[in-house]
Amino acid sequence: PHLAALVLARGGSKGIPLKNIKLLAGVPLIGWGLRGAIDAGVFHSIWVSTDHDEIEKVAKQFGAQVHRRSPEVSQDSSTSLEAITEFLNHHHEVDIVGNIQATSPCLHPSDLIKVADMIQKEGFDSVFSVVRRHQFRWSEVKKGENKMTEPQNLNPAKRYRRQDWPGELYENGSFYFAKRHLIEKGYLQGGKMAYYEMRAEHSVDIDIDIDWPIAEQRVLSFGYFGKEPLKEVKLLVCSIDGCLTNGRIYVTEDHKEMVSYDYRDIVGIDLLKKRGIQVRLISDRDCSKTLSAMQLGCVAKVSVTNKLQVLKDWQEDMGLSWKEVAYLGNEESDVECLKQAGMSAVPADACAAAQKAAGYICKSRGGCGAVREFAEHIFLLLEKVNSARKQ
Repeated sequence: PHLAALVLARGGSKGIPLKNIKLLAGVPLIGWGLRGAIDAGVFHSIWVSTDHDEIEKVAKQFGAQVHRRSPEVSQDSSTSLEAITEFLNHHHEVDIVGNIQATSPCLHPSDLIKVADMIQKEGFDSVFSVVRRHQFRWSEVKKGENKMTEPQNLNPAKRYRRQDWPGELYENGSFYFAKRHLIEKGYLQGGKMAYYEMRAEHSVDIDIDIDWPIAEQRVLSFGYFGKEPLKEVKLLVCSIDGCLTNGRIYVTEDHKEMVSYDYRDIVGIDLLKKRGIQVRLISDRDCSKTLSAMQLGCVAKVSVTNKLQVLKDWQEDMGLSWKEVAYLGNEESDVECLKQAGMSAVPADACAAAQKAAGYICKSRGGCGAVREFAEHIFLLLEKVNSARKQ
């Protein structure tokens, strides 16, 4: 049976404009779910259903196919079931839909693999995700009512300790898998039904109970970053023009060149060095006088015609794996380096090709704090590496 992953991501949002492609820890929100779905390797096709051009562009960058949904199922009042039914009406090859929620960024491939087995091998018609919560519920007393609240799932005289109570299962909204025949009858849950219990730390739902900064911290701690385990970064290579500087060159009457940079980026470089991370600089043009004036104390290579070759030479000379190399670039000449490095980033104003190749898109523009921002991102991921080692 053809198993398709489907992410519903319309352009409208009552809370955050274009929330589905807003950067979360440097990655568009829908990118987290798509990365997990692709690496699970269990789907015959992976789709994003959207009504928005920018969301379509991001979806394709992450390797998904796009179903352009109609205006009829793109309203605030439209349901997920309506959007999924429309998708199935256009894709008769699909037998099973795995609806993955765009707002649940901590989904891991291992969960999707197990759920696919439940549907395809164990014969379930629908499987949905739940999380175990240890929360005592009480009846609601509406304003103006003269009555007492009542306990719903506890005896106040004999309150459970958390470790003595198994808790209750709640839908966490991460995914809903269902067979075609069930959806065509108007159900996402039904037939031979089963739940899949996810770990509490992976149950992040931005729509319901979490704000963006908290979600970023959760994703950095518990998100899925790819098949290969993270390694400690030991070298950051930074393109000079457009990353360390804003890319502008000022020429005086006596033909001298001047550039501007952000002091925060210099602090970021110093912090990286203090953490034992080497910082090296690279440029297509000869900016040796500028570098001399900035007095950064970094190894630099200018007038470079092949940045990837220079990056490979540095990596080999230092005896590093690619996972230990980070790269910050912004132009087409940086694309191959961004693809090769284990950790890559671009400033917010980088060219489209560079943004597509990068793993992290900074909120800051080139020459306006992008180096410092990427340094902070590296430090957060280093904490994740160290945490994994301790475990």
